[in-house]
Amino acid sequence: MISATEKASKFLTEDFLLKSEFAKILYHDYASKLPIIDYHCHLSPKDIATNRKFNSISEVWLAGDHYKWRAMRTLGVNEQYITGNATEEEKFQKWAETVPYTLRNPLYHWTHLELQRYFGIQELLGPDTGANIYKQTTALLQTPEYHTQGLLKKMNVELVCSTDDPVDNLEFHKIAESSSPNTKLLPAFRPDKVYAVEHPQSYNVYLQRLSDSSGVSINQYDDLLSALQNRIEFFHSNGGSLSDHGLEQLYYFELGTYDIQIIFSKVISGKSLDQQEIQYFKFHTLYELCKMYHAKGWTQQFHLGALRNTNERMLGLLGPDTGFDSIGDFSQARALASFLNLLDGTDQLTKTILYNLNPSDNEVMATMIGNFNDGSVKGKIQFGSAWWFLDQKDGMEKQINSLSNMGLLSCFVGMLTDSRSFLSFPRHEYFRRILCNLIGQDVANGELPADEAWLGKIVSDISYYNAKNYFNF
Repeated sequence: MISATEKASKFLTEDFLLKSEFAKILYHDYASKLPIIDYHCHLSPKDIATNRKFNSISEVWLAGDHYKWRAMRTLGVNEQYITGNATEEEKFQKWAETVPYTLRNPLYHWTHLELQRYFGIQELLGPDTGANIYKQTTALLQTPEYHTQGLLKKMNVELVCSTDDPVDNLEFHKIAESSSPNTKLLPAFRPDKVYAVEHPQSYNVYLQRLSDSSGVSINQYDDLLSALQNRIEFFHSNGGSLSDHGLEQLYYFELGTYDIQIIFSKVISGKSLDQQEIQYFKFHTLYELCKMYHAKGWTQQFHLGALRNTNERMLGLLGPDTGFDSIGDFSQARALASFLNLLDGTDQLTKTILYNLNPSDNEVMATMIGNFNDGSVKGKIQFGSAWWFLDQKDGMEKQINSLSNMGLLSCFVGMLTDSRSFLSFPRHEYFRRILCNLIGQDVANGELPADEAWLGKIVSDISYYNAKNYFNF
């Protein structure tokens, strides 16, 4: 009988994904040892600031990970072992039973990369190894070097940007300034609830929270803008220099198509808006926010194309962000171009990163950025890394190839985790290996010169230095 370790002996070797000698040189000599700047993630600032200890591998690895949840449901695992009341060990064992069936899904690579890189476990995770791996990893997690700050240090994470609502008081970011010596934690402004006027009742509850946090009584639309300006100033004073927006698509109207004050008055009186009024409010409010970002020299990020909460029954049972979202097929190009053009027309278009979830939009995004790069900043407008359903080998390669063909890959600010898990940072390694392999293959094909110094510099820039210079943290 071949042992699990022997089965894994030719899997995830030091040259994993590297198919040429030049690719191996690029990765091992130029990319692998660089620090990580993770400029967009969903890690808990509290967990970083308080150096949280996880009680089990399930707590750090399975809780909140809807990628894994979707795979388990597909295999027929009962919800009690996913988000239900089963024990942590029982949940892990169900995940261990699931993993062998995830072959060719990125979860298979990520799972074993994470077990290797954090815990030194070479065995393949499966039903026969699950119990032992649960004990090994859970025991290690009780030691100080496996608390949150130790996990970040282990992966050489220099900086993370969390995702924070405008009403957040950033208390844990302040604590982390002194409590997290190895990894810097900065906030990123995520105002999605500010323009969620399709639900007037919950919107008005949110407005009260925004009023309380800003100290601005919000009765008119201009009051809303004053409150947002107040919160942007607050984030800026606490190291914030990024915003982020989760949008199905951008909307565009001629300014003044609707009276924004009349729309706002309807909302705060609890009245429902029609679809055009909702879209105009989102457009107008985002436009005002983008001008504020430009004034502060911030970078804005637009995550476009997710079709969220498609299963209403499960949304009612489990809430949002539980694994019932998909790629959407929204029209993107014309409104996106018009929106960016409106800001550019008054020279108020700040540094911008566009992420698409639908791979059919790759070329749209790769060409859109060239419309608004104006020579003022290297790579001012970016085609962001492959996101969510696309942050796997095929998706990353397609994003890199589209950007290479229609823009300048050399200016790319590289990878991010977009994750809620402290064990997700090998995704940066995964990206770097894929990048080095693509460039190395071009050299092997005679399509690029074997200029190690120059290509090594380009790989190093994309892996780390471009982001460090672009964001100027």
